[in-house]
Amino acid sequence: MKKYLISFLVLSFLLILVSPALAAPLNRPPDLLTGAGGVAEQLGTAKGLPEIIALIINILLSLLGAVFLVLMVYAGFLWMTSQGEQKDVDKAKGIIKTAIIGLIITLAAYAISNFVVTQLVAQID
Repeated sequence: MKKYLISFLVLSFLLILVSPALAAPLNRPPDLLTGAGGVAEQLGTAKGLPEIIALIINILLSLLGAVFLVLMVYAGFLWMTSQGEQKDVDKAKGIIKTAIIGLIITLAAYAISNFVVTQLVAQID
């Protein structure tokens, strides 16, 4: 019974999460891809290969940030539904610790790649 309740809660959460996207008109493309400042516009205004690589790196690192958010929500849900069982609480704490370490690594990767690409673009121009 507990397994079904957890599945129901997770599916409900996901449905609530995507419901604004379902309400969007179908005849309009998403702003992220084609809107002002979207990926397509940024690719169209990119001057060279280093800027395109920088854009791809930024997109991938943004997706890693979303993964961090999902891991934190999962760990929090696991902790709150552990009902005091120390094994589940320890598992949730471990997920939170590793997610924070992953976030720190992701931020460091972003800082390093931003610096390197900025220096490459400055050298080319």
